Formats: sequence, C-alpha cells, structure tokens
Amino acid sequence: MKINSIRDLAATVRGRRRDLGLSQADLASRAQVSREWVNGFETGKATVELGLVIRVLDALDLSLDLVVRDTAPDAMSVDLDNLLEEHRD
Repeated sequence: MKINSIRDLAATVRGRRRDLGLSQADLASRAQVSREWVNGFETGKATVELGLVIRVLDALDLSLDLVVRDTAPDAMSVDLDNLLEEHRD
C-alpha cells in the first residue's frame, strides 16, 4: 500500500486495528502507549513520534518499508523523427 501522508498511515492503522477486533485501549496496551495517543494518531495528528508509530505498527504485525521512488516515466521515450527516418530508407 502506498502511504503519502500521515492521514494515509493513520487510516491504515485504524483499519488494521478494527480488522483485528481491537479497541484503541487494546492497541495502546500492546504498543505500550496511551489510548489518547492512539486516538490522536488515528485522527492524523501530524506531530506523532516516529518511535511510537513503529511500536504501534509492530503491535499490529505491520511494517514500514521505504522505497526509492521511480522517477522515470512509465512510457518509453521515443524520438519520432529518428523512427520515421529509419523507416524511410
């Protein structure tokens, strides 16, 4: 899943927690954070501490993977003038 914002990450965590049938208090206990912290995180609080986020992800059996974005365009670049020239011969 592509995560582009803290809100995306929060929604993913909230969905996983619900899929597992956990309350915010259950998750807080597993991750050793407060229920209030879980609530703030799930509502997209932008100032959450990364270390705590990782503990919550771990408690939900989720991981955070970083990848280098592919900056190349999906389509191949073709020089139409050269292509036409090749076919004229």
